[in-house]
Amino acid sequence: MRILLVEDELDLLKAVKRFLDDEHYAVDVASDGEEGLTKALMWNYDLVVLDLMLPKIDGLTVLKEIRRRKRTPILILTARDTLQDRVAGLDIGADDYLVKPFELDELSARIRALIRRSVGVASPNVEIGETVIDLSAKQVRKAGVPVALTAMEYSLVEYLALRRGKLVSRSDLYDHLFDEHDDSLSNLLDVHVSNVRRKLGKELITTRRGQGYLIDD
Repeated sequence: MRILLVEDELDLLKAVKRFLDDEHYAVDVASDGEEGLTKALMWNYDLVVLDLMLPKIDGLTVLKEIRRRKRTPILILTARDTLQDRVAGLDIGADDYLVKPFELDELSARIRALIRRSVGVASPNVEIGETVIDLSAKQVRKAGVPVALTAMEYSLVEYLALRRGKLVSRSDLYDHLFDEHDDSLSNLLDVHVSNVRRKLGKELITTRRGQGYLIDD
């Protein structure tokens, strides 16, 4: 999953990005509202984490502009904790609101919930035959036994599982699994798919030649 983090406090920006990297997310960052809005409109992110008090363009304006064009889930992250601020953000189109200071584990849980909600998945577990994807623990089990996947292998399985029954193009996968600085070649997707099939069974992921991949419903 690919996340845009828009935050002007550089120490916090680095800390949250490092945490989300460790959580297997592909994370792009922006340190002002102008850069954040440009990136939010340029890419199809799975989630935007947005501060309100930003230089150049304030967070509420960024939120309004994103909402005019996209339905990307947006989590407001800010020190502005008055009722008026919360109501304004939610009324403009934010999906959730987290006040600073906050615990990283709570941020992670809210991100997971928003991403699940955006694709219509209520349960934290996705079951596909003997395979269970635990979205909270970010772990995959087969027949009750944990299966060791790399971060990219897990991200691939999670993305396809959340879109179960839908064909996902190679370009869509590439855009959602790699951040803006990753220069990996897209044909590495074939390698990751092959490794997942070896570990979880070749029937899990179906290839539609020239179109993309899917996990059948």
